[in-house]
Amino acid sequence: MSLFSRRSVTWPDAGQLVAERTAGRTGAAPVTTSSAMRNSAVWAAVRLRADLLSTMPVDVFRKVGPLHVEVPTPPVLTSPDGPIDEWLYMSQQDLDRAGNCFGIITAVDGLGLPARIELQDLAEVTVRVRDGRVARYRIGRQWYEPHQVWHERQFPVAGFPLGLSPVAHAALTLQQTMSAQQFAVAWFTQGGMPSVALKNTAKTLNKEQSADIKAHYKATVGQGDVFVHGSDWDLKPINATVSTAAFVESQQAGIPDIARFLGVPADLIDAAVSGQSVTYANIGQRNLQFLIMNLGPAVRRRERALSTLTPRPRTVKLNSKALLRMDPETQARVIDMQVKGRLLAPSEARELDNRPPFTPEQLEEFDRLWGRPNTKPSSGGNP
Repeated sequence: MSLFSRRSVTWPDAGQLVAERTAGRTGAAPVTTSSAMRNSAVWAAVRLRADLLSTMPVDVFRKVGPLHVEVPTPPVLTSPDGPIDEWLYMSQQDLDRAGNCFGIITAVDGLGLPARIELQDLAEVTVRVRDGRVARYRIGRQWYEPHQVWHERQFPVAGFPLGLSPVAHAALTLQQTMSAQQFAVAWFTQGGMPSVALKNTAKTLNKEQSADIKAHYKATVGQGDVFVHGSDWDLKPINATVSTAAFVESQQAGIPDIARFLGVPADLIDAAVSGQSVTYANIGQRNLQFLIMNLGPAVRRRERALSTLTPRPRTVKLNSKALLRMDPETQARVIDMQVKGRLLAPSEARELDNRPPFTPEQLEEFDRLWGRPNTKPSSGGNP
């Protein structure tokens, strides 16, 4: 069973979905993982998810009793095939577009774990499935055993070893939007009008004369040329304004659907959502909602997959705190509460702001300006 073809990037399940609903129609645009990226909403959603996840710092921890102690990051997680942020970006794009990403393991470490992974073009990969398991991979013209290939999946389903493609399931929505785009291209570049009334105001034409004029008009306009007529002709485009409005509406209607399929709120990709207004107290709350409801599950799955590149009991964590950056005033208030509550040392608080610990001279200056704080413990009795 092969689901990835070297010569075509059209997904079988996408074709089946479209075929069920578009039988007997003509002019529908085929949707593939490549052509879908030409849709601005698809591009924006995939780019946003890949940008955010790829810029999260990669940390490795080793569990020691109840604690997780940070340990040095192995080379496979710093430069698996170039800079780690580029590797994470490319692999996340494949996961969001196709539900799977593949790489050839070109080197292993002393423990037999992958030390270098070269990501592969999805169009070059064929997967042979047998008894519900991946039997072999074909990349280009060469076959590989499962232990030779890095295969990460997203949106899994029970009983199937490959991930689902959100682009395939969004094929119907994407096809409608892309067909509207094709109509717009034909409208503005080919000089075509959806419906035209050509009327002779001087005389009545018979069928032969009408057919001749119609053929002349179609031949002229179809070639993008100028149609010349006398003063006794009225040329009236019918429903041109209605068709243009319908095109705009179909474009806007498809964007929220695409955003839902790809797990990104429409407002985060600058898509207008009519009749809906969402406000947040600050940007931190908006980012937190996006992280928990949309990006969080993908982050967790990637952490679990990347953890298999490290020896047990080590685990990989993608530090999402960068996504939850607060405005300066809120951040200062939170740090102040943590220091006063003795959850954070003053030196640690300064380190968060990329500042060194206080010097003795700085502490003396504080004492000179505001006095030395009373550090004597209370006896609990009368003085």
